[in-house]
Amino acid sequence: MATSASRWKLVMLAALLAGPAFLLPKQAAAQQDPQYTQYMFNLLALNPAYAGSADRVSLKALSRHQWVGFEGAPSTQTLTVHSPFLLQSLGLGGTVMRDQHGPVTQYGLMLDVAYRMFLGNNQKLAFGIKGGLNLFQGDFLSLHPLEANDQVFQQNVSSKTDPQFGFGIMWYSDRFYLGLSSPKVLRTDFFETDSLMFISDPGQRPHYFLTGGYVFDLGTYTKFKPTFMVKAVDGAPVSFDLGANFLLYEKLWLGAMYRYTDAVGALVQYNLTDGLSVGYAYDYPLSPLRNYSGGSHEFMLGFDFGNAPKGIRSPRYF
Repeated sequence: MATSASRWKLVMLAALLAGPAFLLPKQAAAQQDPQYTQYMFNLLALNPAYAGSADRVSLKALSRHQWVGFEGAPSTQTLTVHSPFLLQSLGLGGTVMRDQHGPVTQYGLMLDVAYRMFLGNNQKLAFGIKGGLNLFQGDFLSLHPLEANDQVFQQNVSSKTDPQFGFGIMWYSDRFYLGLSSPKVLRTDFFETDSLMFISDPGQRPHYFLTGGYVFDLGTYTKFKPTFMVKAVDGAPVSFDLGANFLLYEKLWLGAMYRYTDAVGALVQYNLTDGLSVGYAYDYPLSPLRNYSGGSHEFMLGFDFGNAPKGIRSPRYF
């Protein structure tokens, strides 16, 4: 049974490593937005220009549980939906997100709009924007301070709601995609309080994502899809993910990933029907966290329904 002091240290360490800058000095801010191993199947969470790309209604639900067994570890749930809207050139979508790091929970509700230009050879150039609200809630009464009756932790921090918007551009076809986006552009403070000295002044920082992938035919029943994602945020080193995914018989995806200095992992996704898929990913940490955690688990459920516009037949490779 962990003591109060050790449990407090674990919670604080988890929050520090998870990336929310409200626990970090201004000079050492880190990644704040959630990370995903199955990002190539959940691109709307990163880039609003992806809206409408399925050419029918597409819904994705994802739940990520990071560093299982580590007290206060990040837990993220997202629900995205998008489809063409009124005109074939317009896409409309929405993203609902819940992200918890130790005592702080963030909720996001965003609307995504994309305009698509058709370039020929089934290629599209899309421009997207997203806008909505972010809600932060702090439950600091749940912490276990080293000193009893510490006044800093005697009351919860009030919830705080801020407007937020983002942008993205994506060039894609049924075989490749290349996108650049910043899903959160506004810099916002996490909480309006002077009582918690470890809350950083800059608060939420803009994050930038460069993503890409290509689908190669290896044979009649096998396809190979390498992917990458580069992540950048002011005050933190640039990070990147590399992935190698194989599609067998248009049904089963098997893949592996490497996240720079952070983790390696594997993923599997199965297309139960033309419109229903399930996926799972596992990350194994490369940092010293591997001594304290059983790794990270990520579950995904995808559902596409409705008919694509006449004459459009686009297999879902991402």
